[in-house]
Amino acid sequence: MPRRPRLDIPDLVHHVIVRGIKRDKIFRDDDDRRNFTRRLHVLLRDTDTICYAWALIPNHVHILLRPRRVALSSLMRRLLTGYAVTHNKRHNRSGHLFQNRYKSIICEEDTYLLELIRYIHLNPLRAHLVPDMEALDKYPWCGHAETMTQQPVCGLDVEGVLSLFGRKAAARQEYRQFVADGIDMGKRPELVGGGLHRSQALSEEPEEINDFDDRILGSGEFVTALRNKGLLNEDPPLLISLNQLQQMVEKHYQLDKNAIMQRGRMNKVSAARCVFCFCATRQLHNHAVKIARYLGIGPPAVSRAIRKGEKRVEMTREVKEWLAMALKQ
Repeated sequence: MPRRPRLDIPDLVHHVIVRGIKRDKIFRDDDDRRNFTRRLHVLLRDTDTICYAWALIPNHVHILLRPRRVALSSLMRRLLTGYAVTHNKRHNRSGHLFQNRYKSIICEEDTYLLELIRYIHLNPLRAHLVPDMEALDKYPWCGHAETMTQQPVCGLDVEGVLSLFGRKAAARQEYRQFVADGIDMGKRPELVGGGLHRSQALSEEPEEINDFDDRILGSGEFVTALRNKGLLNEDPPLLISLNQLQQMVEKHYQLDKNAIMQRGRMNKVSAARCVFCFCATRQLHNHAVKIARYLGIGPPAVSRAIRKGEKRVEMTREVKEWLAMALKQ
């Protein structure tokens, strides 16, 4: 499925996740971790960005940020590029260090800020980097220890986090207990995005009502408010129209005009239809619904065609080269 444009909205909470390519380690030792945290600390200060939580795991990173003056994309580009260059030089390696681009999830603050702080700060425990809460209290590569000791490591807004727990004298222990209460909750996949992209109030199309947006962690009301303010990016302009793409596919497969619009399971027509569906996904985000409407078939049939088309493109060098040329940016 194609990736939607990231949402880069100031003064909202963003859960940022960065992973190593092929799940490889991005932190090999404590010098790597110090390099990363120092860079992040400087950037948070220079960009006036608030950090509520962070955790370094050997092959990925979680950071909970609120950008204010500078776009999140600018901060992350400076952070990841600078770190990757020094990491590769230090370890005598070349090539990409991170898997694709970082993931950023806009979060509904009232509902999820505390839950995300707890979720992120328990990552070292879930990853078995520490055995228990006592060890987590002292684990230097996570914002939990920074909160407990107030020793600056990554520029965490410790006072801001503790202010969420009431009375100043007892806030730190109340925070710690809140984190400890989350140990038995497990991995919590519900905290990785999936806000309602369209609610029934926004669309009468039944196939669109349950469409989810993994760039958002929040309620339907939260997403609706963002949409009403014009803050959600829609699909970018098409590189080529669906009609143009259809003509290119039919020409490639030496088919008559509108052949892929016809029902039937002839091998060549079916193959062309599958490749068309897969190519269209490279441009369209709500792909199944839009492509289904264009072809006059149901979204489930489109989803099956996309999977078949992807395999066909991967297996056929000629078609793969044609796809790269057809959708060249």
